[in-house]
Amino acid sequence: MSGAGKAAGLRPPGEVLSYKLVEDELALLDKSINEFWNKFKGNVSDISCQMVGLRDAYKDINKAFAEKLSVKLKEEERMIQILLEYQNQICRQNKLIQEKKDNLLKLIVEVKSKKQEMEVLTANVQDLKEEYARKKETINTAKKASEERLKRLEKSVDVYKDRLGLEIRKIYGDKLQFIFTNIDPKHPDSPFMFSLHLNEARDYEVSDSSPHLECLSELQENVRKTKNFSAFLANVRKAFSTMAYN
Repeated sequence: MSGAGKAAGLRPPGEVLSYKLVEDELALLDKSINEFWNKFKGNVSDISCQMVGLRDAYKDINKAFAEKLSVKLKEEERMIQILLEYQNQICRQNKLIQEKKDNLLKLIVEVKSKKQEMEVLTANVQDLKEEYARKKETINTAKKASEERLKRLEKSVDVYKDRLGLEIRKIYGDKLQFIFTNIDPKHPDSPFMFSLHLNEARDYEVSDSSPHLECLSELQENVRKTKNFSAFLANVRKAFSTMAYN
């Protein structure tokens, strides 16, 4: 054995004890460090697992939220579309209501106008009825007067026939035909005639003389003025007689 080995192997007992203590402390420190490291790695591993779990949970939550949000947005879009459609329907309904209201107002105006026209027509019809009643009364009165005058003329037929050779006939159009005979000495049965009726003014209207008398219009005016029908008949007979003798 060399001197160095000897020196190394031959340490004093106190130094050997001190060295042993140091080794024990170092071993204990190393053990503590290893335990801490293992514990730290375990904690880090747990934290890492927790972080991964949290990350996965976050992803799941975010995905679920995104899906719910997407569904919510779609529902809101659908509600907006429905709302817009309702608004469009309301606008169309309002437009139709306004059109119907305008048409109703026009109809009311037309009805009022028609009502006024009807009132005017009713008044006109009433006036026409009253006028017709007056005219009818006037016509009836004139007709009665004409009938009475014709009756008087018919009553005089026999007298005129006997004295003047006159025959009176009632012909078309409420006319009376006056036929004279015994005028022409050569032909006593030859008729000389004219027609007479009352016009709208209730005046004598003489026409259809046969043979034609030029003075018939003058005789008509005279009888209208004098109202002397007997003198008129005498003058007509006299005119016919003058024609026959000429």
